[in-house]
Amino acid sequence: MAWNEPGGNRNDRDPWGGGNRGGGNNGGNNQGPPDLDEALKKGLEKLNGLLGGKKGGGGSSGSGGGSGQSGNFGMVLALIGIILFGFLAYQSVYLVDERENGVVLRFGKYHTTTMPGLNFKLPLVDDVRLVTVTDVRSFRSTGAMLTEDENIVNVNLAVQYRVNDPRQFVLNVRNPQTTLQYATDSALRHEVGSSGLHGVLTDRRAELAVLVEERLQRFLDSYTVGMQILRVNVESTQPPDQVQDAFQDVQRAREDEQRFKDEAERYRNRVVPEARGRAQRMIEEAEAYRAEVVERAAGEASRFLAVLDVYSTSPDVTRERMYVEAMTNVLSRTSKVIVDVDEGNNMMMLPLDRMQQAGGAQALSDRRRNSDAVPYDMQELTDRVIEEMRNRDSGNTRRGR
Repeated sequence: MAWNEPGGNRNDRDPWGGGNRGGGNNGGNNQGPPDLDEALKKGLEKLNGLLGGKKGGGGSSGSGGGSGQSGNFGMVLALIGIILFGFLAYQSVYLVDERENGVVLRFGKYHTTTMPGLNFKLPLVDDVRLVTVTDVRSFRSTGAMLTEDENIVNVNLAVQYRVNDPRQFVLNVRNPQTTLQYATDSALRHEVGSSGLHGVLTDRRAELAVLVEERLQRFLDSYTVGMQILRVNVESTQPPDQVQDAFQDVQRAREDEQRFKDEAERYRNRVVPEARGRAQRMIEEAEAYRAEVVERAAGEASRFLAVLDVYSTSPDVTRERMYVEAMTNVLSRTSKVIVDVDEGNNMMMLPLDRMQQAGGAQALSDRRRNSDAVPYDMQELTDRVIEEMRNRDSGNTRRGR
């Protein structure tokens, strides 16, 4: 027979070696494992006692069963209370990071804005929306737009912004990022549509970014989305790919035009100062000539007045002197010599220029024939002139006799 065979009253074959569970002693030691039902029952009784219930005594079986059911129900209520208390405590506290602000909605309506740190709220009543307010956010926009002169240009734009009003950012607009993107496209198209293609592609890019930033901020302020634009950067502007080559040719032509203008400006900067210097020199020379002429005229006038005074006192002497000076002045510039013979009626003219040329040719031929010949001398020419004059004078004297 097995040790736990039904109907057997003997438990000496119990492998746990335990005695009677009712408290009897069969001679064995009660060293087996505890009964699970009994341990659970004792735990429920202790919990019920802590919650104010009564322990089950040795009464009737009906009263003992009712006491066990009430104890189980109290335990469940206690567990529910503990869980509910922990949940409410957890929902009453929230932490706001140093980069964030908390927007508290009470029953769906704005209540307050909390700063970084540990904050409290009413559980199941308040709703907290955490918004990052210190980080710089950015997004990019790309699109093809029509300029004022009806040309198409592709513009790549980058916008940097941050949240400056968490309440407006959470409550006023359903999707602030989408609103910002639409506002950016509108502002960019407005400014590009008011500019020419050449300005958008070259020198007005920086100005275009400033204008877009100002207009975009006005849009966001009117929408009350709680965002502040920090910077708008026009990264690139270029024509469509289909006409890229033509625009590059136009750009090269404009660069050549600018280069020619620079070269012309350099030439102008070099020539104009030289011309101004020459003009100034001519003006100064003219001023000097004017001063010289005026001074000479003044001197001649003074000289004429002095001669006039002398002429009034001695007319004959003065007239003879003036005649001699005039003849000297005139005849000193010619190469001919005119001799006035006192006893004759004719004047004799000696062509010294031809005589000089003839004498020079003769001397040159003599030098060619004889390298040791003496060079031609003006003194010899003068002697020949005087001899010729004497011969003519003697001939005239004989004819007069």
